Amino acid sequence: MRRYFNVLRLFWATAIAAELEYRLNFLLAALSSLGGLAGSLFGLFLFYRTGYSFQRWSWEQALVVLGVFTILQGFSSTFLAPNLNRIVRHIQQGTLDFVLLKPISSQFWLSTHTLSPWGVPDLVFGLVVVGYAGARLNLQWSDYLLSLVPIAFGFLTLYSLWFILGAMSIWFVKIYNVTEVLRGLLEAGRYPMAAYPTAYRFFFTFVVPVAFLTTVPAEVILGRGEWGWTLAAGLLAIALLFASAAFWRFALRFYTSASS
Repeated sequence: MRRYFNVLRLFWATAIAAELEYRLNFLLAALSSLGGLAGSLFGLFLFYRTGYSFQRWSWEQALVVLGVFTILQGFSSTFLAPNLNRIVRHIQQGTLDFVLLKPISSQFWLSTHTLSPWGVPDLVFGLVVVGYAGARLNLQWSDYLLSLVPIAFGFLTLYSLWFILGAMSIWFVKIYNVTEVLRGLLEAGRYPMAAYPTAYRFFFTFVVPVAFLTTVPAEVILGRGEWGWTLAAGLLAIALLFASAAFWRFALRFYTSASS
């Protein structure tokens, strides 16, 4: 583990040094994130402007969900997209051969080799939205600390799903479109699950687990989370993490390398 930690530190230090050569990009990314957040706030405002509210969700409580979604989006832009979207390229260009020859786990290398600081504004804006809504709702620090557990489960769930889809590029090289479909479905997490009809709530809970990514952590922050849902989120995250590792080993059995 210590060796992997040292490798991770070198990976990220090198990635940040390379990205900071183009510092104007950070400003552009911040403006883009701010524009996206403004659009999300406006969309949510359209529901509440006439006094309408989702069942059991006031304006401030819905803002918590939006803030958690923005944090998740920042996590994806910072850690997942820069790495997992490159799996297809490695397979197409044959550079996966060099990854497999390295004396560390290939899944670890593909998942952590780089990061993008351009997702940091989303992380910051998401924290600001959650903090603002929490201040209006008089939430305590303990509420935020408890929410770190389901949020971490959400990160693991999203990573595992994304990695499994990326690994499928061993059979289907143009799998990139499928990952975009996944990101599109995750957009449903901007709003509480109560905003959707029953059939959609079932789909976004048990088929594509969007509810475990945003609504469940938000309910824990609000102090009304049920431990059964949190436990389910943890079991789902751990199961998907092991499934992603097993699926990657299975997929490599069909990888023929660039030289064959």
